[in-house]
Amino acid sequence: MGKNYFTEEQQRELQKNPYIQNVSPKSITYTKEFKEKFEEEYRAGKVPSQILADMGIDHRILGKKRKDGLVARMKLYELRPEGCDDTRKNNTGRPSTKELTNAERIERLEQKIAYLNQENEFLKKNIQMDRQANWEYKRNHPSNTNSSKK
Repeated sequence: MGKNYFTEEQQRELQKNPYIQNVSPKSITYTKEFKEKFEEEYRAGKVPSQILADMGIDHRILGKKRKDGLVARMKLYELRPEGCDDTRKNNTGRPSTKELTNAERIERLEQKIAYLNQENEFLKKNIQMDRQANWEYKRNHPSNTNSSKK
């Protein structure tokens, strides 16, 4: 059983809805207004299928898994401090150092120094343990240079 892809016709129908931001064959992106309204009505006790119907979205196109996923996502949004805001816009991954203030740059460099110091201490201990293990081995297994002579 494969994934439930949207057909071209279904994509066009869904795209007409003002609560839908984007539709692709595999996914659907809802507007912030949709998320807020869905969450509000769901908390009021409405069934997801009824909420979708009231917003002009045919729940049969979405399917059970997408409806269940939508409800689960809305429950997670309740727990997040930013709510249903899309955090991907502001968080593109690795932060750019061009946007940092001098204080932030100093703090970041201090963290980097602390990390490197910790790494150096680890390597020193590792080298010391290696030397100690070699010394113990040599002490317990003395090389006998006279054994080759008869």
